[in-house]
Amino acid sequence: MLYLQIEIKRDVTYAPDLTLDEYRPKIDKLKGLLIIIHGGGWFRGNKAKDEDISTWLAQQGYLVVTPNYHLTPEGYYPQPLVDMDHLYQQVKKYAPKLPVAVIGSSVGGNMAVEMGIKYQIPAVSLSGILDIEVWLNNHQDVVPKQDQKQKFTTGASSTINQSGKDDSFYKWFILNYLHDPKLAKEATPYYRVQGKTGPMLLINSLDEFVPVSGIFELSKRLGQYQTPVEISLLPGTHHAKGYLDQVKPNILYFLTRYLKLGSDEDDM
Repeated sequence: MLYLQIEIKRDVTYAPDLTLDEYRPKIDKLKGLLIIIHGGGWFRGNKAKDEDISTWLAQQGYLVVTPNYHLTPEGYYPQPLVDMDHLYQQVKKYAPKLPVAVIGSSVGGNMAVEMGIKYQIPAVSLSGILDIEVWLNNHQDVVPKQDQKQKFTTGASSTINQSGKDDSFYKWFILNYLHDPKLAKEATPYYRVQGKTGPMLLINSLDEFVPVSGIFELSKRLGQYQTPVEISLLPGTHHAKGYLDQVKPNILYFLTRYLKLGSDEDDM
């Protein structure tokens, strides 16, 4: 397959202390605009971690923006979601005629789903953190522990959290993000499905450290409101970008199906 040439603009300001990277294919007519949200447990990571997926999608003909957002301890819940609100408003001003979709990995999947619900745009979640309140209630005996073995700062995203279940770490970074455990229900995205929302593609491995229970509950609630939802459950323990190559065709098909241009004009 012949990939398009792209131009990259780094560190474009979208909020007073936040920047994004823009990946623009060198074509006259763009397929749409994609927001790519990195993972990292809400406590580490940055936009550079997703240069691989952002480059790949730009080479398919999409304008891609990949933002930084506030991490703990500067950005406890709901600050990262507030950051994405600022980003979305800037994107719509910048490219008002381009249809928008959002893709996120791990905690980025959580934020992608939240944006899909709030702004009724197509959303792709790779191992999104979707089950928070119920999972915490069902795992009260688990002792939260930060994982000290993995190279969170220097390791590639595709090599992190690939070894299967780790309830202690899962509980640690959720509680760290919430800061106040009483916010668990408020921070659980599927409770916000109350009507029309964007179509969703939800992907998870069956034996990874992110539970599939969140996918099942979210898809049930989306179905109640007749919202299209596609689920892909993969064998093994791979997490998020660890299985990206396997699901690239799924992502492209989903975007082709649900991301439609509103007019024949290219406003970019």
